[in-house]
Amino acid sequence: MNGIKYLTKLDQIGELSDVERSALKKVTEKFVFRTNDYYRSLIDWDNPDDPIRRIVIPDIEEIEEWGGLDASGESMYTTAPGLQHKYERTALLLVTDVCGGYCRFCFRKRLFLNGCDEIARDVTEGIEYIRKHEKITNVLLSGGDPLMLSTNKLERIISQIREIEHVRIIRIGTKMPAFNPYRIINDPSLPEMIRRYSTDQKRIYLMVQFNHPNEITDAATESISHLIKAGAIIANQTPMIRGVNDDPKTLSELFKKLSFIGVVPYYVFQCRPTSGNRTFVVPVEEAYEIFHRAQMDCSGLAKRARLVMSHSSGKIEVVGKTDKHIFLRYHRAADPKQTADFLIFKSNPDACWFDDYDEPIMEYSISSNGDSC
Repeated sequence: MNGIKYLTKLDQIGELSDVERSALKKVTEKFVFRTNDYYRSLIDWDNPDDPIRRIVIPDIEEIEEWGGLDASGESMYTTAPGLQHKYERTALLLVTDVCGGYCRFCFRKRLFLNGCDEIARDVTEGIEYIRKHEKITNVLLSGGDPLMLSTNKLERIISQIREIEHVRIIRIGTKMPAFNPYRIINDPSLPEMIRRYSTDQKRIYLMVQFNHPNEITDAATESISHLIKAGAIIANQTPMIRGVNDDPKTLSELFKKLSFIGVVPYYVFQCRPTSGNRTFVVPVEEAYEIFHRAQMDCSGLAKRARLVMSHSSGKIEVVGKTDKHIFLRYHRAADPKQTADFLIFKSNPDACWFDDYDEPIMEYSISSNGDSC
C-alpha cells in the first residue's frame, strides 16, 4: 500500500449509512474529522463496537457539553511561540497542527479549530529559549504529529536542537506507526535521518501511541523495526479509553504485544476532561482496577507502564487504592517542591480527574522533610 489517501469528510466513508452520516454531521461541525484508507481498513464494520472505529469515527455523544479545550492548562506554561516549559528539564515544541488521523478523544483538539495560533510555524524563538535554559536536557516535538512534516523539514528542526550541547534527548511524539506505518516504511530518508541524530550519547526517542492491539499490524511492526534499527528508542503511551482498551484482557494484550516488538509500555493516561470527551472517560478508580489487573497478567518487561493524570500541576500517578482510599503521588510536578509528594484521598468512584477529589486526608512531602497534613 504505497499511496495513502487521507479522508476528511464523512461522505468518503462508504461503510456509514446515510442516517449515520446525517446524525454525525453535528459532531463534525464542532470537532474536525480525519482518517486515511489504511486505518479505515482496520475497522470491522460488522461490529458496531469495533475499537478502531471508536478511535477515529465520530460519536454522537461527543456533542455533550463537558470539559474544556485546555484540560491540562498548557497555556499556563507557554513561554515562546509553540513552546511549553512545564518541567524544569523538559521543553515541548508544538511543530504542526496536522495528524495522520484525529483521535476522537484528543486532548489538543483545540489545535485543529479555526483561529488556533499555538503551533510554531517558525521554531527560531523556541530554539533560542531552549539554548538559553541550560537545565533543559529533553526536548519533545509534538503537535499534531511531527511525522506529518516532510523528513527534510523535520530534520531542520532536529539539527538545530542537536547543536545545543545541554539537550541530551530529543523525543518525537507520533501515532504514525499506528495511523500510517507506510510513512516510515516507504521513506528511507526518515530512518537515515534518525540514524544521523540518534547517537550513542544523545538518543532520539519515538513516543508512539498504540491504543489497541488491533493497531499492531504487520505493517506497523515493520515500521517499528525500521525505527529501532535506525537507533531510536521506542516507548508507547495511550490514554485509557472507554470502549477501546478499558478491560484488563485488552490492555494486557496491548502491553504484551508492545513488549514483543521492542516497544516499552510507558504511560497509560487518564483520559483528560477535554470538551467532547465524556463518552471516552473511565473514572480514576475503575481505571486503576483495570490497569492493575492488566499488569498482573504481564511479564516484568510488559508491565513497565505507569497510570498517570497529566494535570495542570504535574503528572500525578495513581499508585493504589483500598475500599475507602485512593493513593496518588506526583510523578513529575511543575513546582519542583511538589515532586514525589504522596497524597491520600477519600475514595470517590465517580471521580474522573484529580480535581474531582476533595482535599487530601493526608499529604506527605519528601521535599519538606516529611511534613504532613
